[in-house]
Amino acid sequence: MSEIAKAYEPKEVEARWYANWLEAGCFKAEADPSREPYAIMIPPPNVTGMLHMGHVLDNTLQDIFIRRARLEGKAVLWQPGTDHAGIATQTKVEKQLRESEGKTKYDYGREAFLEKVWDFREESGGVILNQLEKLGASCDWDRTSFTLDEHYSKAVLTAFVKLYQRGYIYRGLRMVNWCPATHTAISDEEVNMKPQNGFFYKMRYELVEPDGERTHLEISTTRPETLMGDSAVAVHPEDVRYKHLIGKTVWRPFPKAEIPIIGDEYVDREFGTGCLKVTPAHDKNDFEIGQRHDLEIIEVIDHDGKLNHLAGEAFDGMDRFEARKVAAQKLEDMGLLIEREPYENTVGFSERGDVPIEPRLSEQWFLKYPKVMEAKRAVEKGIIKFHPDRWKKTYLHWLNGIQDWCISRQLWWGHRIPVWYKKGIPINELDFDNPEHVHVSVDGPSDPENWEQEEDVLDTWASSYLWPMANLGWPDATPEQQKEQDFWYPTSTLVTGFDIIFFWVARMIMAGLELYGEDKKELSDEEIAQRIPFKNIFIHGLIRDEKGRKMSKSLGNSPDPLDLIEKFGADGLRFGICNIAPTGSDILFSEERIQIGRNFCNKLWNASRFRQMSGPMADNSSLEAIHARIDPSLLDDYDHWILARLAEVTREVEKCFTDYELAPLTHNIYGFFWSDFCDWYVEASKGKLKGSDAERDNCLAIQDLALRQVLQLANPVIPHITEELWKGLGYDANEPFIQNTKLSGAAEILGSLAVDPGAVERVADLQELITQARALKAKYNLANKRDVAVFFGAEGDAAKVITDNAGLVKTLAGLGSLDALSGKSADGLPAAVTPLGSLYLDLSSSIDVDAEKTRLTKELAKLDKLVAAGEGKLKNPKFVESAPAHVVEGARKQLAETTEKRDETKRILDSLVGS
Repeated sequence: MSEIAKAYEPKEVEARWYANWLEAGCFKAEADPSREPYAIMIPPPNVTGMLHMGHVLDNTLQDIFIRRARLEGKAVLWQPGTDHAGIATQTKVEKQLRESEGKTKYDYGREAFLEKVWDFREESGGVILNQLEKLGASCDWDRTSFTLDEHYSKAVLTAFVKLYQRGYIYRGLRMVNWCPATHTAISDEEVNMKPQNGFFYKMRYELVEPDGERTHLEISTTRPETLMGDSAVAVHPEDVRYKHLIGKTVWRPFPKAEIPIIGDEYVDREFGTGCLKVTPAHDKNDFEIGQRHDLEIIEVIDHDGKLNHLAGEAFDGMDRFEARKVAAQKLEDMGLLIEREPYENTVGFSERGDVPIEPRLSEQWFLKYPKVMEAKRAVEKGIIKFHPDRWKKTYLHWLNGIQDWCISRQLWWGHRIPVWYKKGIPINELDFDNPEHVHVSVDGPSDPENWEQEEDVLDTWASSYLWPMANLGWPDATPEQQKEQDFWYPTSTLVTGFDIIFFWVARMIMAGLELYGEDKKELSDEEIAQRIPFKNIFIHGLIRDEKGRKMSKSLGNSPDPLDLIEKFGADGLRFGICNIAPTGSDILFSEERIQIGRNFCNKLWNASRFRQMSGPMADNSSLEAIHARIDPSLLDDYDHWILARLAEVTREVEKCFTDYELAPLTHNIYGFFWSDFCDWYVEASKGKLKGSDAERDNCLAIQDLALRQVLQLANPVIPHITEELWKGLGYDANEPFIQNTKLSGAAEILGSLAVDPGAVERVADLQELITQARALKAKYNLANKRDVAVFFGAEGDAAKVITDNAGLVKTLAGLGSLDALSGKSADGLPAAVTPLGSLYLDLSSSIDVDAEKTRLTKELAKLDKLVAAGEGKLKNPKFVESAPAHVVEGARKQLAETTEKRDETKRILDSLVGS
């Protein structure tokens, strides 16, 4: 027990307690068979990353679950780590080399360049984890993992080999999304669609042999820079305008060539002119058309987004977007451009390179997803549960339309694909089924001098999808690791955003089902339950600004979390962000909305200090010791009520954790502590603190009980301040930290104290009485006056309750007097109805009635004019029909609000007549 300082200084408190927790090993995980396991694998942030608001939200939510599990006595593992982030990390290092040395990775070569990347990782790889410590994250830091660690890499390569051997991985020529900025293929999930303003170009392709009056076909496109790669023009085979032309040819303008007109049902007869230029090398749908019709594949755009010699000498080496302008101008000069029509369409952008992707034909490695049906069944049968439940529809929808995953990336940083090709055999002559041609293994061939390894590396997600398994020793766990696997796997909860359900969540599930255990074609429900990587998936939204925009540095709307921690404290930020985070929905962020967290911490600090100053600190060494200090015979209505509310909020918090509702968790704690305990109970108790020693001590024991429970309930959300106040109030002195104490349930809080339901009801009625008295004062602009006279009309028990508590009511409602009506006339007095009877405001003794009448008369005249003007505007057909819909709706809303205010002003004025 120690004296609580006058002012709360979060920076000092948080640094001190976090250091104490680390020194004591509070976060170390231990596979203890005598306790229930609870494990979370942190979604590994990029090794290049810095803490942003998404990390704050995601890791705060995880830490809340983890700390609650410790309080519940469970064995807890929170596994930290970072992801090597292939594209992001390599791009950042390449940029540094260009800016500092004027060199590229090719100037170094693969091995030397990778040394540079490792150096970068050593310098900055732990920054974000250190920043998470500032937030109070209670990970087992000794277990920190990295997706390029030796053991983890072996797991990734082993998974590739197993999946290859089982027929799920293959190499093939496919159309992929190509990023010209990072020079690699990316998956569909890594493409962001953005609206772009451009043009729809309508051009003429001349028929080689004119057909009657028809001399040409009109073709519309948004990408004239690809026409040099056209190898056909397609029409719908049933389109009466063109079906007779199928089999004839047209001239491709440049480089000039004769190309066929083909019929294909893919063509939309209603879109554009109904004629489609077919460029098999630069469009996924065109590639499929080309395969069906055995068309020539002409690649005119290279890996860096520039045109090559096949596009013609005039375009060789030209950027694709410059080529678009030049091609359009050339068509115009040739008399073949009919029109440029402004057009807005959505264009796919590379998530990492932030440039438009280029559909490109490329030899890549692909994965056919394993155990898709079992992955669906796991969620459909509730073996894995989504929270909120609605996200399982998104998950299942994706699985229903799943396509093979391009897992190879044209990078150097990452897990190099464990495939070797026999030297001397051209790659297009390799027989992938012949081990004399292609060697696939984790360790490589025994005679490496005769082989060349595949240059590509695996997609980053093709390593992180093993995160739960690989961190627990898969695939070749030592006996100690196997013990941990058996204890912690499947893990308990995955906390993540909805934006990576496809990238990561679904893939982890399928990887676990396929790889965790022996190779089996089909799995029973029991086997699924043993192989899944986690049992619960808690999906949170994205953090956006108040306008709903995604936070980004370019918009300047993303604050630095470290600045917020400096301003509000880590606990204040944690409480604030959790408080505004509706489950599964996006979060509208503003600093003002976070302020509530710092305010709550200050209130908790001040209330605890007030308790220290209110009387002697007695035995708080255990819950039982506090119970022993309470004399049930001395409990009054307020005591019974606060005990009942304490038990109720405990049940509410328990339900929040059961239902994965963490915003309501903070709402419940805040509402109970700020309103019920501080604003009501502490105020109601001040008289008893001045009474007899027995009354005072009993009241203080109840306050100690309530504060103890609040600190335990709030600890997972605001761990530092609750730890400080726990010690300051002398709770459980034999235990070093809150996490070592027993979390009290509702029944334990009440113990042998029999709560009187009648007392609870009486206090609730008094609260309503005070609320109505305050509202009555506010209506007549008397909220700040403390000498207001009020009468009450009540009989029997209700009158006794008011009379017995008149002093408290006057104090909390700010009244000068509270007397029974006693036969006085209530005519003309403003009134309010409460469960205990009616309240009447004596205006004659509270305000200058004549002055108020004059003021309200002027106000009413002003409001009458505003209402008349609003009604006139909405009766004007020209305004209603021509003004934008949102303007008309705004006018209606404004009229409704003004009318309501006018009517209320008139009612108040009428009540003053005769006063």
